[in-house]
Amino acid sequence: MGRLEGKVAVITGGASGIGRASVRRFATEGARVVVADLDEAGGSALASEVGGLFVRADVTDPGDVEAMYDAAVSHFGGLDVCFNNAGISPPEDDSVLTTDLGAWRRVQEVNLTSVFLCCKAGIARLLEHGGGSVINTASFVALLGAATSQISYTASKGGVLALSRELGVQFARRGVRVNALCPGPVNTPLLEELFAKDPERAARRLVHVPMGRFGEPEEIAAAAAFLASDDASFITASSFVVDGGIHAAYVTPLEEE
Repeated sequence: MGRLEGKVAVITGGASGIGRASVRRFATEGARVVVADLDEAGGSALASEVGGLFVRADVTDPGDVEAMYDAAVSHFGGLDVCFNNAGISPPEDDSVLTTDLGAWRRVQEVNLTSVFLCCKAGIARLLEHGGGSVINTASFVALLGAATSQISYTASKGGVLALSRELGVQFARRGVRVNALCPGPVNTPLLEELFAKDPERAARRLVHVPMGRFGEPEEIAAAAAFLASDDASFITASSFVVDGGIHAAYVTPLEEE
């Protein structure tokens, strides 16, 4: 038996990157998984692969979010895990001096407001079924500053940290754990796009990673599976950092050290 045997999990942004790796990891651990995404082709194929359910959902739309969780409960009979992972990092989100209000608001809607909506609807259903685990994808950039700024993205992830901490405390005695997962830079389509458009700017990030490499989606998925499981039963309101040591580094090792 896997650590998530018998649990029902909804993973947003489930069709690509960290979400896709998490869908596969959760299914391997025994969970019945709802893949929520706007990508119908990719999401449907992945859901079929793992024996799960695909739901097309715009996580900035309250109606879609409610329907997403209703589908999970209707199809699988309950809800145990909400992995609120969907997010964007568009190139027009840059320096505070150049990012316009439209770009700011779009990133806030997808990265922060969607987490609010998913927590609002998801926690209500978790309480109906005796509790569960909420995992909200934040980022290491919510913990430290960067000169390679993505101002709205950074602010949105700081909001996810604060929201998760508050909810983790609020619902701690009602059987619902809420944690923020803080990945470092990960080899996902978002990072690959950044490398392709601005290799010099992207390469500046790598020198700060003590482990000398970026993370893989499967490594973040493994952390999410742990937080979703009963092995994390005493962990709530935490900022769970999986970043190769970036947040703790002042000087990183040379290759020969």
